[in-house]
Amino acid sequence: MKKPVLKIFIILVLLVLLTVAYLGIAYIYPVNIEERQVTIIIEPGDSFKTVADKILDAGVVKSRTMLFYPARWRHVDKKLVPGRYDFTGKNSCRSILDRLESGDFLKIRLMVYEGSPIWKVASLLQERLKLDSAELIALNNDSNFLAEVGLPCLEGYLFPETYFIPWGMKLKDVVKEMLTMFHIQTDSLWPDTIYNNLTREEVIILASIVEAEALLDREKSIVASVYHNRLKSRMKLDADPTVIYGLGGLSRPLLKSDLRKDTPYNTYRIRGLPPTPINSPGLEAIRGTLRPDSTDFYFFVADGSGGHRFSRTNYEHNKARLDIKQALKNPDSTARN
Repeated sequence: MKKPVLKIFIILVLLVLLTVAYLGIAYIYPVNIEERQVTIIIEPGDSFKTVADKILDAGVVKSRTMLFYPARWRHVDKKLVPGRYDFTGKNSCRSILDRLESGDFLKIRLMVYEGSPIWKVASLLQERLKLDSAELIALNNDSNFLAEVGLPCLEGYLFPETYFIPWGMKLKDVVKEMLTMFHIQTDSLWPDTIYNNLTREEVIILASIVEAEALLDREKSIVASVYHNRLKSRMKLDADPTVIYGLGGLSRPLLKSDLRKDTPYNTYRIRGLPPTPINSPGLEAIRGTLRPDSTDFYFFVADGSGGHRFSRTNYEHNKARLDIKQALKNPDSTARN
């Protein structure tokens, strides 16, 4: 090989190497957007060009070439996963493609607490997932959707749990995930014969009342026994939480006049269980309702410390109420005793 040709060859090789090195650096070198957060929404059917343009226009990375061509080599451009992708700090073309390839989109932590009525769950979905709260309330009355999921209502079955929901998930799919969790957690609990001859739906209704009344897990089977005893004796349940639910929830203390209001949930006026659950009961409330303690209690009253005093007769109940009232007025004398 003549020297001029060799020289040109060497220069070309060096140029190729420099180009490869430059492109390699452009592929892995991160751009630091620091504390700024860039949100990219990938909708179903979006092309890779649409998504890449959003990323480039937002300044998350700089090299169009090293975003587009590696995406083709890695087939990322053909398998985009819809969702919300949040970018902050340092990002390279490689790290961007890694996230898109793995579908590492934003998942929202959603905590549904025991005893949450459906309107609180609806408010939570609106706050955390930007879903229409009114749509959930409407689904609770949608006979076609209820037939599809095989339930009499949604209230009581939106299982209390911590969920990680992909941002952008449709409301019906979020609801179905909660209902699936309900079945996962409860399907193994049901005995062949349910205590007090209740149906499964009635168990959830009663468990929701137990959940609303008993803060302490250890008391839930005792509170359940009170209500079972009252049901067996055909006594009214006289449950304050059902009255509150029937009034749409209250931001004030329950008044005596409220107990006289005529709603399907006023268990001071109706005999037996209300028509639906009043919240989403947790496992302990459901277990306690299915397997209540064996007691002869018919009454209970809050003791002011999170627990309750249980009584067999109305006389004992009234005395317990008076004792607790006096104890709360004079805590020092109670402590000395």
